[in-house]
Amino acid sequence: MKIILLLYLIFSPLAMVFSAMPDVNARKISTAGNILEIQSGIFRYRIELCNSTMFRVRAASDKGFREDEHWMIIRYSWPEVQYKLTESKNGFIITTDDLFIDGTIEPFKLKVFTKDNKIIHADVDNVEYASGYKDDSAFCIKKLFPDEHFFGFGERMDFIDQRGKEVSLNVGRGIGADHMEGAYNILKANYAPVPFMMSTRGYGIFFHNSFQSDWDMGYTGSETYSFRAKGGELDYYFIYGPAFTSLMEQYTDLTGRTPLLPRFALGLHVGTYSGGTWGHEDLTSQYYVVQLARKLRELGIPADILHLDSTWRIFGKKSGKGGTSFEWRQPGFPDPKAMFDSLYAMNYQMVGLHIRPRIDNGEINNYLDMAQEAGITYPENGQPGDFPDFFNARATDWWWKHCLLPLAELGCRFVKTDEGSAFGRLGNEVNRTGPTGKEVEELHNVFPIAYAKAPFEHFMAFNGMRGMNHTREGFAGIQRYPFIFAGDWPSEWQYFQPVIRGGINSGLSGIGAWTHCMGGFEHVADPELYIRWCQFGMFSPVALLFGMEHPYYKEPWQYGDQALSVFREYDRLRYKLIPYMYSSWYTMYKTGTPIMRAMVFHHPDDPNTYAIEDQYYFGENFIVCPVTVKGAVSRTVYLPEGTWYDYSSGRQYEGRHYILVKTPIEKLPVFVKGGSIIPMQPVRQYIAAAPPDTLIFEVFPKGHSTFEYYEDDGISINYQKGIYALTKIECTETNERIYMRFHAAYGPYAAIHDNYLIKIHIDNKPASVTAHYKMAGVMLSAKKEQGSYGLTENSWTYDVQNRVLWISCRPDRMEGFSVEIQR
Repeated sequence: MKIILLLYLIFSPLAMVFSAMPDVNARKISTAGNILEIQSGIFRYRIELCNSTMFRVRAASDKGFREDEHWMIIRYSWPEVQYKLTESKNGFIITTDDLFIDGTIEPFKLKVFTKDNKIIHADVDNVEYASGYKDDSAFCIKKLFPDEHFFGFGERMDFIDQRGKEVSLNVGRGIGADHMEGAYNILKANYAPVPFMMSTRGYGIFFHNSFQSDWDMGYTGSETYSFRAKGGELDYYFIYGPAFTSLMEQYTDLTGRTPLLPRFALGLHVGTYSGGTWGHEDLTSQYYVVQLARKLRELGIPADILHLDSTWRIFGKKSGKGGTSFEWRQPGFPDPKAMFDSLYAMNYQMVGLHIRPRIDNGEINNYLDMAQEAGITYPENGQPGDFPDFFNARATDWWWKHCLLPLAELGCRFVKTDEGSAFGRLGNEVNRTGPTGKEVEELHNVFPIAYAKAPFEHFMAFNGMRGMNHTREGFAGIQRYPFIFAGDWPSEWQYFQPVIRGGINSGLSGIGAWTHCMGGFEHVADPELYIRWCQFGMFSPVALLFGMEHPYYKEPWQYGDQALSVFREYDRLRYKLIPYMYSSWYTMYKTGTPIMRAMVFHHPDDPNTYAIEDQYYFGENFIVCPVTVKGAVSRTVYLPEGTWYDYSSGRQYEGRHYILVKTPIEKLPVFVKGGSIIPMQPVRQYIAAAPPDTLIFEVFPKGHSTFEYYEDDGISINYQKGIYALTKIECTETNERIYMRFHAAYGPYAAIHDNYLIKIHIDNKPASVTAHYKMAGVMLSAKKEQGSYGLTENSWTYDVQNRVLWISCRPDRMEGFSVEIQR
């Protein structure tokens, strides 16, 4: 009996667990290249140096260190980092070119210092373990410094500065029959959470864990903050900037950057229920879509992209509105191909269709039955489910071939992948959860990435052009498959500013390709709200007009003559700014810096910017200040350091001041930075493949400034192979002159422009204007015209009333040229 008992104790599962646990008294550090492993009590930690300013911290679970995943992170390989390791009895110091990492072994804790010995980050002191595992959760507790503020966490509608807040990150929205507490609850909105944040102390943390994570950013105490996940591994990246631009560049180096969309995707997107929203499906018609497109052209409203929302298809037999049958609704769509052909004949560049992730049977095609028989659906309770397994390439190939390819062959060029939150969670339109279990909890947050990736890549290959996907949900990494829209917010004043917050927070979290439904989605909008929201929409990274309210559908002519006039004015302004926005998008592709930027993004040392939730940078040069209060005739604006100009009036302001500006209904307050060089183009009704004959450069001289103007073919992925052109433009202002230098274009892409029209804001008429080319200088002739119209090549005129100098000259992109303005 004793022998049997002894054998049981030796070979029992419990004994095997304890035998696998490390000696609690063991203390050692081992190194292998950039990786250091530290045994600390019952935990085994790993520090991996990625570069001199970024390192990864992991704690092994009872299963060891997990294998690499590729939904959130795309880069795991790093070159050798030069560092020095100094060990002591119970500690170590890792020294890189930029940081000191001061660690203790028992217990394992880290402090991070800059090279000049300034502490920027520390694990908390007064607990046994500052990181590890407890109650099946991975956790980490950090010191909260008195001057520290936090930004990021994804598309959040609640706050910008999250110091003192609790933040829960799990894809979805509020649940409940009462929409005020459920779907419309800005505190529960989590369409695109991201476990990444940036601190005003110059560092960022990315928690590399796809389970639901909960962050206490000083809510329960003013001296610590913490984050934990309800499963998975303790695995986080520490990133030092100190500038937010550097933090974003490194974070998106890990998780991927937003590719360039087709250039025409920066034009207006229009969504439609084809004349029949829910409850009015019998009115849905392909002829309504064609007439809508034609009316936009007739009214001179530039637009490039259309999408048909959910009523284009019959609802599924199993899941109703929550399932996708991929079957055209009849009798409304007797000839979908003719509809697509008509739209493309009117120079709409892409037309797409709305889908949901659950596959379903229709009247003719039983795709759900076929998918289950093919074994490509994710299992539910041990049985075939109704979600295609988007994590499996065979499943996505089947889904494309049977469900999407027939639509693509008719003319569909992208899809709107709605409701990516439904996997492993109660569906918005289906009263059931679908797959469940611990694996599903881990996959729930990355499901929207897999769901967006499949059509993005398949349509890109089929169309032979850059990909584009219109999606609602996301997580860390979703920026690789643009773009995100903010969800279904009602057309009420109370939701307007939260949507602006959502865009600002998205940009702070690496999701730069973002949009929203101008005017709100549900309900008939107050015409004033409609105008204000559309003004904001035209200064968003992607401009989307889409509404559900029958029979108006947010169409601008439905909201009165003034709404139509203002909508058209700001839409046309957006189309003029396409070259500026496209250059800014290229910056986002190269560095991760978003187009829509929080004020704190450029000014983390200015506490005045921390709480600003209703103004933002649009690219490098503009500050946009939406009017979010009904009936407001003025609003307060904060201008940061520098010189700023009211874009509509030209009035000059000095920064680091609050100012009051008047806000008549037709005016969106926009300010442009002194020194700005803004590339523009003449207004077009759509974005043509060929570059414009004339480029316009609007200049606000101040000291010395530069801008890099980006061009490519606008449609292929050749830019990823270096086929593009960058033109550096400099402007230098002195008391005697203004000197502009257009450098030779860098890169093999050759765009031909016949004329440059330069618009310079200058107080007085100049004495002379000279263009300098490689071979000779050309004295430009002065004209009497007061504006740009009528200017011939190599001439100029001064508009006294608006204090603007117009210059027309011939560009030399091969050799470069300069323009000299003598005061």
